[in-house]
Amino acid sequence: MSDEAAARLRVPPPSSPFHVALLEPEIPQNTGSIARLCAATCSPLHLVGRLGFRIDEKSVRRAGLDYWHLVELKSHVDLAHLSQEVPRARWHLFSARGGRSYLDADFAPGDLLLFGKESVGLPDELAAAHEGRVWGIPTSGGVRSLNLSNAVGIVLYEALRATGALGGARLTRRG
Repeated sequence: MSDEAAARLRVPPPSSPFHVALLEPEIPQNTGSIARLCAATCSPLHLVGRLGFRIDEKSVRRAGLDYWHLVELKSHVDLAHLSQEVPRARWHLFSARGGRSYLDADFAPGDLLLFGKESVGLPDELAAAHEGRVWGIPTSGGVRSLNLSNAVGIVLYEALRATGALGGARLTRRG
């Protein structure tokens, strides 16, 4: 493999990372993909409420998540405990029913990006309690919603781009 082929495009870790939070995720493959995104962006991953799968070491190993040890993973019994963990974070909620585009969000380093479960999204009462902070990803096709891991990737990288965290990218050699 040539030196150029071994190089990777890298940016420095953010000094105040975004927090990605999943409310009662149901599909382990989605959470695994999101965990990989979080590891790649140095973003803590918060799993909130009852999970639709196990995350013990044996289950993680069986799923082939060999990068799981790179994820700053935090589990919370409910949203109140999540709020205590990140008391100064501004919350952005993402829903297929969001009335404003995520491209208009006022992202700032350290914000919390909250996504609902795959089958039903975020509870209506939660969205109502955070009126003005609920965002959607515009689509033009006839699908009901995007895959959760795709939605997190779209939003997280836009938040990083919008706050300048992707600036200064450089090719680096693997050591």
